[in-house]
Amino acid sequence: MAKIKKKVKTIKIDLDKCNGCRACEVICSAFHASPRYGSNNPERSRIRMVRDPIRDVYVPVYAGEYTGAECMGRDRYVIEGKEYDECGFCRAACPSRTIFHEPDSGLPLKCDMCEDDPPQEKPLCVQWCLNDALVYEEREEEVEEEAKPGDVETALESMIDKYGLQTVMDTASRMAKKE
Repeated sequence: MAKIKKKVKTIKIDLDKCNGCRACEVICSAFHASPRYGSNNPERSRIRMVRDPIRDVYVPVYAGEYTGAECMGRDRYVIEGKEYDECGFCRAACPSRTIFHEPDSGLPLKCDMCEDDPPQEKPLCVQWCLNDALVYEEREEEVEEEAKPGDVETALESMIDKYGLQTVMDTASRMAKKE
């Protein structure tokens, strides 16, 4: 399979700078509301705060790829004396947890880097971060060629199997109306 150059966009997180203000969650939620900026539902946010305010520990986690299977990793991490489950830091939407799922349809969420219309120079969570704890980066990587049409059909079949045809159609219709 041929490799192509692709622009990879990421958000780096500087945990030493995050104060847990949750401005990133608020703006992301409002940006993804319908109508845009018309409401604020944290469940729509593509970035979530894992926090322990008593120990002053805040970890922003933004939504990654959907995975149809639960992972086998269940490691625990200790940060400043408090134990955290590995799932809390995971970026994936998966069947074993409700985080990063659209609240109305249950479909998985993924960070879209605010590339909607109008496109943003950098994601709004980065722009609104008061302490510069979130840093937007772009780099080029060689990756396998893009998905083929059969891959999209396979993904749709998987979503229909999981959520039902009507839910997938309703969600696609609602998303098409936004454009």
